Amino acid sequence: MTEQIKKLWPELDWISDSSIREKTAETWDLAFRRSVLTPDDLEHIPFTLLCGPDLKVSFMAHKRCVVHIARASGEKFREFFGKDLPVNMDVLISGAILADVGKLLEYELDKDGKAVQGSYGKYLRHPFSGVSLAEECGVPPEICHVIAAHAQEGDLVKRSVEAYIVHHADFMTFLPFKSRLA
Repeated sequence: MTEQIKKLWPELDWISDSSIREKTAETWDLAFRRSVLTPDDLEHIPFTLLCGPDLKVSFMAHKRCVVHIARASGEKFREFFGKDLPVNMDVLISGAILADVGKLLEYELDKDGKAVQGSYGKYLRHPFSGVSLAEECGVPPEICHVIAAHAQEGDLVKRSVEAYIVHHADFMTFLPFKSRLA
């Protein structure tokens, strides 16, 4: 795991399984190798292109918020539902960290350094490219499912408990911004 990825994602330490932790970090490293974006760019570009040019919330602010909400939700599920609705916290946290990794292939920077949808992103949205990157790094299928099912594409499949949590954490931190446009 590179120091750059550790700095970007201190939440990797929440993953207890070292193999999952390393594969999660490796997926981000691979995404950066294939992207025009840098870790510094993620601190400045907007987390979505769907809320207009005035959105100030950065990619990393959104992503880290999603991971924190997902983890807290998973802990509450365990506290209140126990064995009746088990949550694999490593799958949950890794899936939350990786949910938008495919945006590194979906986004490009225009001549002014502004994030725009690139030619790759016009054909494949980030859930697809994210799963592809994760599979290449040996990320287990239950985590790839979280990546695949976190966005609207997941409305067509039966989501796991972890995928539901990440989906709702993601949308509760996106829809309020989108509703401002309405």
